Amino acid sequence: MYQPVTAPVADSLGLSALLAAVPLLVVFVLLGALRVKAHWAGLSGLAAALLIAVLGYGMPTGMALMSAAQGAAFGVLPILWIVITAIWLYQLTVRSGHFEDLRATFSLLSPDPRIQAVVIAFCFGGLLEALAGFGAPVAITGMMLVAIGFPPLRAAIAVLLANTAPVAFGALSTPIITAGELTGIPFEHIGAVVGRQTPLLALVVPFLLVFVVDGRRGVRRTWPAALVTGAAFALAQFVCANYISVPLTDIVSALAGAVALLALLRFWQPADSDAARSRLAGEDAASPAPDQRLGAGRVLLALFPYLLVIAVFSVAKLWGPVEDALAATDVEIPWPGLHEALLSASGEPSDTAVFTLSWLSSPGSLLLLCGFGVALVYRLKLRTALAELGSTVVSMRWSGLTIVSVLALAYVMNQSGQTTTIGTAIAGIGSAFAFFSPVLGWVGVAVTGSDTSANALFASLQQVAAERVGVDPALLVAANTAGGVVGKMISPQNLAIVATAVGMAGAESTILRAVLKWSLGLLLVLCALIYLQSTVLSWMLP
Repeated sequence: MYQPVTAPVADSLGLSALLAAVPLLVVFVLLGALRVKAHWAGLSGLAAALLIAVLGYGMPTGMALMSAAQGAAFGVLPILWIVITAIWLYQLTVRSGHFEDLRATFSLLSPDPRIQAVVIAFCFGGLLEALAGFGAPVAITGMMLVAIGFPPLRAAIAVLLANTAPVAFGALSTPIITAGELTGIPFEHIGAVVGRQTPLLALVVPFLLVFVVDGRRGVRRTWPAALVTGAAFALAQFVCANYISVPLTDIVSALAGAVALLALLRFWQPADSDAARSRLAGEDAASPAPDQRLGAGRVLLALFPYLLVIAVFSVAKLWGPVEDALAATDVEIPWPGLHEALLSASGEPSDTAVFTLSWLSSPGSLLLLCGFGVALVYRLKLRTALAELGSTVVSMRWSGLTIVSVLALAYVMNQSGQTTTIGTAIAGIGSAFAFFSPVLGWVGVAVTGSDTSANALFASLQQVAAERVGVDPALLVAANTAGGVVGKMISPQNLAIVATAVGMAGAESTILRAVLKWSLGLLLVLCALIYLQSTVLSWMLP
């Protein structure tokens, strides 16, 4: 039996929190400062977490290793499986020759790369986050941006920035529903509070996207598009989360943002689109005009893979009988060495020691189904499709090792008690905790790559801390969710996914340094908002 303790180092919470933070510091210092390859950084962090779990927290060596094995298994399925199938889907479209038509299709919508970034990364990415999550949005939209001419680093930064505002309500609001189950607070109420926090991000993110693509000049030339898209997304997120349906919030918001932008583009286009594309590509001459003769059939075929993804995920996630049938195929596996031996803080067997094998309901399996559908419509031979899948698996070997090692690190930190120690230390700062509460969610997502996992770690802790400092518990539970969305862009798991998607495998440290300032800046904005909502802006809460 092993029951985690909160302060194993000389009964000091502060010293214990410093020790518990070492694995995270190892990963981010190796990645960000020393520019070590991501898989070596992940493996080094895992080694540090194992040593601290065994020597610092007294976790039996066998249990620590089995905890790492469970995390690695989760890293393979569903996370790595999703990334492999998403990249394979893209490779099939390239192999078929239809990706040039996709590029021309987006040019017909708007030849401006700044507008294309908002449409693909923010609107389409938001819809993918609503239906799939787990890294699929950044993988798919990152590949799409590169395919239409974006430099890989610029594409990676854009999709990581865009994958913020929708995350709280991602996968049909799974993070919020999880928080509700753990705290006993109705998830509808938590969702309503989140719906009064993340719309601020939704309003700002399109401006940041056009700034990333084309600097201040881009913001000056395309601010109407950024404003209309962000405002429509933010308003829809607020209205849907508070008055319609929390699980459907991202779907409604993404569609509202896209429709508002398309309506604007009917009578307005940026005047310097060719110049913007030339600056983006580093060319002296303007890019050629799109092929206006592109017929409806070619447009439909170019968009087919992504329309199919939306259709399949909508049926799988929104149609009850299909969702239930897929969920019924999940297999729960009591994890050897941990089940009934790993105890929670209350002394009961921990429910984290059960691994759910979602072999059919996983988004990766649904993407695999979409891939075979694309191969059939594009008339690719089965042998060709399978060969592309094999090539994708081989190309993912180092990024896959990164993902697996980071998830193993997360499980060791979580199940040994290291993450709880960090969270408890942050929660112990007293009345100022309202300001720092989003930091817990930020840390949780940075470690695990998942807002759902961050809520599983810290939602109950936020609730208890709120009661101690006299703040509405729903506010701080929502703050945990909102803070997590801006931590996703620096998660080593997400960095590995997007680096592979845009063709920068091994350059995760470069991407981390590029997005860290945005993550910290948006986190600071959220901290200030939550603190004000706990005091002078309390009227904002439902």
